[in-house]
Amino acid sequence: MHKASWVLLLAVSLMLTAGCKKDELRTKDARIAELESQGQATGTSLDQCKKDRENLNKLVKGYTGEINAMEAALAEAAAREARAAKRLQEYNSMLKQLKSMIDSGKLTVRIVRNKMVIELPEAVLFPSGSAKLKKEGIRVLAELGPVLASIQGREFQVGGHTDNKPIKTKRFPSNWELSGARAIDVAELLIEYGVPGNRISAAAYADTQPSESNETKEGRAKNRRIEIALQPNLDELPDLSSFEDED
Repeated sequence: MHKASWVLLLAVSLMLTAGCKKDELRTKDARIAELESQGQATGTSLDQCKKDRENLNKLVKGYTGEINAMEAALAEAAAREARAAKRLQEYNSMLKQLKSMIDSGKLTVRIVRNKMVIELPEAVLFPSGSAKLKKEGIRVLAELGPVLASIQGREFQVGGHTDNKPIKTKRFPSNWELSGARAIDVAELLIEYGVPGNRISAAAYADTQPSESNETKEGRAKNRRIEIALQPNLDELPDLSSFEDED
């Protein structure tokens, strides 16, 4: 082969080889760029996944707190309902024990301002204008005392009430003194008949809380009374409003 031809052939071969190498390099560069791009996208996706997981954890934590709060509220509502049912059972039991006294007119039981109240008329307990208990009144309280004492964990308030006719005597300058003295006498006798002294109190109301109109003789007679209110515990107060007397 002529030397010039051989040189030309070699040059062409080198050129072809160089072109192939450039194409290969370009392909490799493109692949590298592609991989780098995928790597960046993967990094972005990982970051987003981390953020999504953090947000999800926050939501789960929030929902868990709400669920726990709801469960606690339901448990407390169930406990209140159980306590209310127990108290209503006690009230029903007391009503059964007092039935004969109610039927004979010695006392009445009412719901007043969501409290169960045992009402004893003046005519049963005291002479007019006096705080000295009648024999009949003593017998009534002797029967009532053990019933009240049997109700565990309950406090009682004995309230003295009068009509609006003023009284003015040496012992009772006004209806306040009369109603207070009557309430104290009833409370002391109930203690003698079994009611613990630390679970009973006495209060004077004079004519400030009439149950009937003072315009009639019959109304004034009903207003002269002793009320024994069963004091509710706030955390177990049953809703008795549906039984409350209508005006």
